[in-house]
Amino acid sequence: MIAVMIAGVVAGLVSLFVTRFLITAFRTRGLGQPILGKEDRGPEHHMAKQGTPTMGGIAIIVAALVGWLAAHVRDGLPFSTQGLIIWVGVLAMATMGFLDDFIKVRKRHNRGIFWKQKNYITMAMSFGIAWWLVAQTGISETISLTRADYPGWDVPTWLYIIVAGLVIWSTTNAVNVTDGLDGLAGGSALMAYGGFMIIGYTALRFPDIYGAVVNPLDLTVLAAAFAGACMGFLWFNAAPARIIMGDVGALAIGSSLALLALTTNTLLLLVFLCGINVMEAGSVAVQMSVFKASGRKKRLFRMTPIHHHFELLGWPETTVIIRFWLIAAICVGAALGVFIGDFTRVSNIGVP
Repeated sequence: MIAVMIAGVVAGLVSLFVTRFLITAFRTRGLGQPILGKEDRGPEHHMAKQGTPTMGGIAIIVAALVGWLAAHVRDGLPFSTQGLIIWVGVLAMATMGFLDDFIKVRKRHNRGIFWKQKNYITMAMSFGIAWWLVAQTGISETISLTRADYPGWDVPTWLYIIVAGLVIWSTTNAVNVTDGLDGLAGGSALMAYGGFMIIGYTALRFPDIYGAVVNPLDLTVLAAAFAGACMGFLWFNAAPARIIMGDVGALAIGSSLALLALTTNTLLLLVFLCGINVMEAGSVAVQMSVFKASGRKKRLFRMTPIHHHFELLGWPETTVIIRFWLIAAICVGAALGVFIGDFTRVSNIGVP
């Protein structure tokens, strides 16, 4: 438990200092976020944010990594293969996001790498990370909800890799889509990381039930490190944001959440833990389907992702953010309710 606290506290403090440094450094160099205008069907009501320092997700990644490493200074917490692979995957996705952000800043236009190219590259990376995780670690290759054997659907290795790759890719993109309002993506991710901390710590304390989770303490520490990093970043990212996360942060957060779900055998539970991200990405998919089905004449929402729809209905940005945070909290609470309910049921088996 001490290692978990060290990871969270160290990551939070480092995030505060690094984020503050990035704000000054990026503002001095003019590395500000471009905003799509009316001509690009963008959220022109956000034009006032143009020029806000971006790529603040660098602070989250650096802080989480430092917090995770600091927790390993104590005896009794070795580096796990799962943790190392997760970090390689996170850094790979973050690099992709950084390149996208950097191109946007240099071109002074909010279109970096062409979206189809970006999708293909991140999808290929997702499958590669999933294959590596399966090939080099002892994670369970079952479709699971709360533990490896519940429901524990066995699938061939090749199919599991495809499913895992799609989960990584879709979660990464869902968090990226959510990152459109000040603090929305960071705040909702913080809650999801908190959920994974509880799941990981429960797996650590009850190995007779969650023995299929390999190195649960290291996974719990990693979740705590990211939670602390998000908390420190939100100090400056809360509305009105002094720095924007950027794709570098969104892709890193999304991939880490997906990989935590895979390594804790809670693949299906991720739909609830990241419920707000599912809602945001789902709104885009529904909007595109309706638009194409109507011959490009009708739209279900005024603008997607759906947080822009509510802004255009007249909700202040802070109202949308707080209400979406509440939805995220309800989703995480529901996920933990399912997890704890299953734990209670299993732990009481055989008890008179």
